[in-house]
Amino acid sequence: MRSLINITIGLCLLMVSSPAGAHDPETGLSDALPEAKPLTVGVKVAPPFVMADGEGYKGLAIELWKETAEDHGWKYTYREYDLEGLLGAVRAGAVDIGIGAITATAAREETMDFAHPITSSGLGVAVRSDGDSGWIAVVQALVSPAFLKVIGLLVLLLLGVGVLVWALERRHNPDQFGGGKRRGIFSGFWWAMVTMTTVGYGDIAPRSVGGRVLGMVWMLAALIVVSFFTASITSALTVGKLQSEVTSPSDLIRLRVASISGSTSSNWLTRNDVTYANAESLDTALADLEAEKIDAVVYDIPLLAWKIRQRFKDQLHVLPFTLERQDYAFALPTGSPLREQIDTSVLKRINSPDWNTRLERYLGDPN
Repeated sequence: MRSLINITIGLCLLMVSSPAGAHDPETGLSDALPEAKPLTVGVKVAPPFVMADGEGYKGLAIELWKETAEDHGWKYTYREYDLEGLLGAVRAGAVDIGIGAITATAAREETMDFAHPITSSGLGVAVRSDGDSGWIAVVQALVSPAFLKVIGLLVLLLLGVGVLVWALERRHNPDQFGGGKRRGIFSGFWWAMVTMTTVGYGDIAPRSVGGRVLGMVWMLAALIVVSFFTASITSALTVGKLQSEVTSPSDLIRLRVASISGSTSSNWLTRNDVTYANAESLDTALADLEAEKIDAVVYDIPLLAWKIRQRFKDQLHVLPFTLERQDYAFALPTGSPLREQIDTSVLKRINSPDWNTRLERYLGDPN
C-alpha cells in the first residue's frame, strides 16, 4: 500500500514539473500552446502583405505566417476583417493573431502586443508622373487659364495708357496720334508697349506737356509693371508643375491630399494639420489622383508602390522620401503565449540569406 502511494506521488510531481510542450534547445522552437482547437488568424487584405488567392490568401506576411505555423505544427483558420475590425478583434482576443500591413505604433502597443517586425518602411506620397515635356508642355502652359489671365491684364493696362496718351496728343500731334479714333488709339497702345519694354524705337513720341508728363510717369511705373508681370507670367507657366512637386512634408499643406481614415497615414496628416479627403479605399484614392481630382495620396509606401505597379505604372509614382518610419508586424492580444514562438520563427527568416531577395520580390522598388 505504501509503495502504491509513493508511486502516485511521484507521478504527480513529474506531471507538475514537466513543461506544457517540447522545447528544442537548438532551434528554440516550442509547442507550448493550447491543443484543443486550431488558431484563429485574422487577416486584412493589403497587397503585397496579404492578397486574396481563391479561397485562401497569399503575400509576404501570409508566406511568413505559414512557415511559422509549420515550425510549430500549428493548425489554423482564417477570418477576414477590415483594418479597424481586425485591430478590434486582436484587442478583444477574438483572434489569436492579426496579419496584414499592420504597423506597430506606441498607441496600438498600449492595447495589444506585436511580434518582431517583419520589415520597416514608411509613409509616402504618391503623385502624378510628369509625362509631358518639350514643346507640348510649353504649349499647354501658354494656353492655360492662369497664363491667359496675366496676359489679359497686361493688355488692358497697355490699352488704358494708350487711350490716355491718345487723348492728350491727338490735337497737338495729329501726325503720330491722328487719323481717326481707331488708328490713334492703336498708336497710343504701340507707344505704351514700346516704352514699357524700353525698346525705344522713337517713331512715336508725345509732344504736348501733358503727353510728356505721362511719358515720364509711365517710364517709371513700367519698371515696376515689367517686374510684376514677369514674375506673374513665370508663375503661371510653372504653376501646374509646381502643384505636383512635393519636396518636403510642408508642401502637402497647399495640395489636395487624400488618405484613408483610421490609418496611420491619416493620423500623421491630422497631427501635422494637413487637410485631407477621406477615400473609401487605396484604389479609389489612386484613381482620383490619376483623374486629377486630387494632387497627392499619402499612405504606406509598400502598398502605394504595389498598387501603382499593378494599375498606374506610367501615370503615377511614389516620391523618393519618407514622411514617417513604419514597422510592420504580426498583431497579438496582450500577453499572448504565441509571441515568443512567433518571434523565434520571424527572426530565423528575416536573418536568412534569401530574405532581401524575398522582400524585393514582393515590395520591389517604390520608385
